[in-house]
Amino acid sequence: MFVRGIRGATTVEENTEEAILTATRDLLAAIQEANPTLTPDDLASALFTVTDDLTAAYPARAARQMGWTSVPLMCAREIPVTGSLPLCIRVLLTWNTPLSQKDIKHIYQRNAEILRPDLVQKRSD
Repeated sequence: MFVRGIRGATTVEENTEEAILTATRDLLAAIQEANPTLTPDDLASALFTVTDDLTAAYPARAARQMGWTSVPLMCAREIPVTGSLPLCIRVLLTWNTPLSQKDIKHIYQRNAEILRPDLVQKRSD
């Protein structure tokens, strides 16, 4: 068993509790779908960051709403780099898994796709 990291990010249209929680739930669900062997019991921790313009809710609350009741969760502010993507929620999941790092699927949604275009899942339209 190894400890691996899963990265993800998304954005919201506005600084509201509903927008932050909905976007975070969507992001976590997409991460779980892309990594089907991931279960909350195998997570060592989850670190969420938000840009300075998001103050209406803790994204970790969305994970609790999804039943992640035993996972240690923490929220923090992203470094406010000039010109960085606004209204952005990021997550780093620390996962105990036998998978190799190259088999981990990272998820970038909405406007956050520009952060790591090399990791964005190709969609078939």
